[in-house]
Amino acid sequence: MKQIAIFNHKGGVSKTTMTFHLAWMLATFGKRVMVVDCDPQCNLTGIFIGNLDTDDYPFESASPQRPRNIRDAVRPAFESRPYSITATELYESSLQPGLFLLPGHVGLSEYESQLAVAHELSNTLSALQNIPGALHHAIERSAVLNNIDYALVDMSPSLGALNQNLFMTSDAFILPMAPDLFSSMALRSLARTLPKWAEWGRKASANTILKEADYPFRPITPSYLGATVNNFRKRARGGEEARPTQAFQKWFDRLAEARDTELIYALDSARMLLSPEIYANAHAPTNDFLMEIGSLDGLIATAQELAKPVFAIDLAVDTTFRGTVGESYQTKIDDIEGGFRAGAEKVIALTDQF
Repeated sequence: MKQIAIFNHKGGVSKTTMTFHLAWMLATFGKRVMVVDCDPQCNLTGIFIGNLDTDDYPFESASPQRPRNIRDAVRPAFESRPYSITATELYESSLQPGLFLLPGHVGLSEYESQLAVAHELSNTLSALQNIPGALHHAIERSAVLNNIDYALVDMSPSLGALNQNLFMTSDAFILPMAPDLFSSMALRSLARTLPKWAEWGRKASANTILKEADYPFRPITPSYLGATVNNFRKRARGGEEARPTQAFQKWFDRLAEARDTELIYALDSARMLLSPEIYANAHAPTNDFLMEIGSLDGLIATAQELAKPVFAIDLAVDTTFRGTVGESYQTKIDDIEGGFRAGAEKVIALTDQF
């Protein structure tokens, strides 16, 4: 199982939507994929199951020893329960074979402060030693039981302890962005933050107490797979391939500059890059974006109602769009499918080298 963190502490970058679409596309390649909703807002869980017509959350755990969400999965470690972390009951998509959800829970945020304390004091207080490795252990148990190839972890937009832990126990990471000023600022912020996280992770994994824990802290430094740019307008000029409009192209250029002059240098110094040959062989050089996914427009509402990605919408069956409008939407669907297909191929090629 390859655990991939999908992370940006800047909100509004289509992180959750991108996670769901990429996971679905990986499943179409025959991979068994689990999306893990670690954002207490639970937006990924909502997207996965579509319209939720109930007054009760469908993934509450009837028994504490048979967890049905990520909060209850790690409860034994965080609440010192007299039983071990076990695999979470996953929810399989009825529309895409091989695609599973490890549901989120609003209550996961209650463990944030406790995890922060454990990060600081677990090297001196053995009572906290099982907490730092618990999240990855819970994800791994579920993955092993269900023969999962990829676990895509959707994270909240923050630099808190939960995200630091999830990020630093993943095999790899993807940084989703939007073409705007604040994403450019966030990219520079990540260039300063991620090396600090990497140094913390190496110290944690070398700590004797954490090595001897029931859930050892994972000794790994995650690798950069790429950054994505989402939600922008495209326009075709003179019969050429559609490209970002001039207004968005300005921010593409700014993002590329921040990526090439600050982020990549920082990740290289922190040993968070794969070899240049691996990126080249996967057709995913670090001076390109992993994916460029244009605006989903009105199609996203239809997709969410259907609990499927935009590129899986069948206009003739799922919508009333016909004629010129239908043709326009079909062009957009085909473009989005092509973007995610190329992105999934790169992810598979990059992670096959681990």
